[in-house]
Amino acid sequence: MGDWYSIGVFAGLGVALGVAAAGVFGGRRLALAAPFVAAAIGVALGIAFSDAPEAAAAGVGGILGGAGALELVRGALARGGTPLATALLVLGAAVVVVGLAFVPVVGYVELVAVPALGMRLRKRSGKRYAGLRTLARD
Repeated sequence: MGDWYSIGVFAGLGVALGVAAAGVFGGRRLALAAPFVAAAIGVALGIAFSDAPEAAAAGVGGILGGAGALELVRGALARGGTPLATALLVLGAAVVVVGLAFVPVVGYVELVAVPALGMRLRKRSGKRYAGLRTLARD
């Protein structure tokens, strides 16, 4: 198809690697390193199977995908989710992201959508319902 297609595929694969790394490392102290691990793996895959633009797209996708999914994993674990179940569900989502990366242009959309979802979750998670605090005083 062209270079734009392969760059989009590798960007989507990088996002999927970031989501998977966030799922695996999300409940541990190494959680902040997960996007960088995913970026390193994405760059290595890009260099092994293609050229420098694809490797760069996979690296950027790994960082953005890991950062976006990390907020989802942290929220699930804070609300009582078990680390194993959360990791399995997020790994399942990463498989879906890989499949969608092969659809033309969707890899670029994933590159923007996953971090946007993480930022939206971060904004919403800081608010507490005031009614619960008033009930706790009784």
